[in-house]
Parts: sequence; structure tokens; C-alpha cells
Amino acid sequence: MKRKLYQEIATLINARENCDKSGNKEWFDKHTERLMEIAENGPSGSGIDIDKGTVIDLAASTSEKIVLFFHFHHMDGMGGYDGWTEHKITVRPSLQFGFNMKISGRDRNGAKEYLYQVYEEWLNSEHEYGTV
Repeated sequence: MKRKLYQEIATLINARENCDKSGNKEWFDKHTERLMEIAENGPSGSGIDIDKGTVIDLAASTSEKIVLFFHFHHMDGMGGYDGWTEHKITVRPSLQFGFNMKISGRDRNGAKEYLYQVYEEWLNSEHEYGTV
């Protein structure tokens, strides 16, 4: 089944919540592992912290809200790295556009425009999904 990545993340978060409520630890762990795998394959490089990458905040996320964290490494005019900013992305459903996304944190050097493009493309990417 083909599905957009944000839909898969929301589906897994919902399944994880249901497993938690019903006490199904085995599938709770499987859904958690799959979410961590998705995050590990998220945007990194080109300023997005390679070591920490993108993290899904499972405590704050629900089937109707996905919360992501990442760090961005800025460069100066000479091409040298000159500091980090921390960002939180909140993704919510939109009837018109599929989802709305808000990136918090300082918009140093206008980097948020680039970050919106990177994360929107990643979350809208389509993949073939099956069972966990």
C-alpha cells in the first residue's frame, strides 16, 4: 500500500497508543522501533545535525499531531560553521493541503525557508508500506 510518510507516522503513533492502552507490549515496541527507523532515515546533512538527526517526540505526538525535533548548523559567509539553532516542527492535518507545518526556533539567516522545503518534501514522500 502506498502512503505518504506523514500518514504512516500518524498511523504508527495511533497504533502505538492503542497498544499502550490495551497492554500489548510486543506491538507497542514494534511500532516504536518502526517510528525510530523512520526518524533515523529522516533529513540530515546540509546543515541538519547528522549525529542527532530528526527525532520524533513520541510523548507529544498523537495521530492528529506529529512533533519533531532537530538541530541546524549554520555557516558564515566564508563557508565555516558558526553555531547551532534548535527547532521543533509541529505537523497537523489540513483538509485543504494534507498537513500544516510550523517550525519553531530562531530563523537565523533565513534558514527556515530551506527547512520548510526539506521537511515538507520528506513528509510528503510516498512509500510502499505493509505490516511492521
